[in-house]
Amino acid sequence: MSMVSTYCPHFSGLRRSSPNLHNAPCQSFLQHFSSQARLPSSPKPCRAVIAMSGSGKFFVGGNWKCNGTKDSTTKLVSDLNSAKLESDVDVVVAPPFVYLDQVTSSLTDRIEVSAQNSWIGKGGAFTGEISVEQLKDIGCKWVILGHSERRHVIGEDDQFIGKKAAYALNEGLGVIACIGELLEEREAGKTFDVCFQQLKAFADVVPSWDNIVIAYEPVWAIGTGKVATPQQAQEVHVAVRDWLKKNVSEEVASKTRIIYGGSVNGSNCGELAKEEDIDGFLVGGASLKGPEFATIVNSVTTKKVVA
Repeated sequence: MSMVSTYCPHFSGLRRSSPNLHNAPCQSFLQHFSSQARLPSSPKPCRAVIAMSGSGKFFVGGNWKCNGTKDSTTKLVSDLNSAKLESDVDVVVAPPFVYLDQVTSSLTDRIEVSAQNSWIGKGGAFTGEISVEQLKDIGCKWVILGHSERRHVIGEDDQFIGKKAAYALNEGLGVIACIGELLEEREAGKTFDVCFQQLKAFADVVPSWDNIVIAYEPVWAIGTGKVATPQQAQEVHVAVRDWLKKNVSEEVASKTRIIYGGSVNGSNCGELAKEEDIDGFLVGGASLKGPEFATIVNSVTTKKVVA
């Protein structure tokens, strides 16, 4: 079911201890860091470049969640196989477990396949779970971990999710690591605190950040039709990158892709993609429509500027 997306510009709710941000929402958190983090570049010959703060490639993931049938999956894969996608984008889709084999055996090599979850360790007597080893055996390259539906519906906590990520990375799967705040946490000014706590649970245990993509997904925007404004998303992405710089390393902060998720669709992706620290998207409902998902992938063109 499609939903009309609406931006929510009327509250900021990032952190109460930053009064300039909380009381003056028109002043971007980006400006707070700009004197330290953004230096003007020297003049260069005119050429097309991708305007991104990070050094990583634009990344778009499609999370199909618990949707689809064999027939609808066949149709979606066919649409994706025939879609014209920009070459400078990493594209990943995450089907339900029961359709992973169908998708990996029929989807173009241009698009990689992700699972939506994995177990904390090696397989065994864990009813209902799926192991990293099984996912690799079937051709998966990525796994989504820490999604709000796993956190707030299933009850997975930060430390459990961090351990899952560490095991997946150690076994060779890439991790799409999800973070994000509830509506009440944003309204209480706890957005940064929540996101940083979730980040720390990953940072404390992962062996490397080489194969991690961070997905910022404000929980209040997932499946609701409400989308963070480009400025709201950018503020959090800047803060996440700065946290990585201070708590992990400047190199990791630069190369780690930070993507946005939360009711992203073909209509709003262009404006969101223009923001310098939004390195791509994790898409829910719109990823079930091949042509619309292709539009979101190709929104990378809005980042191409003359410099």
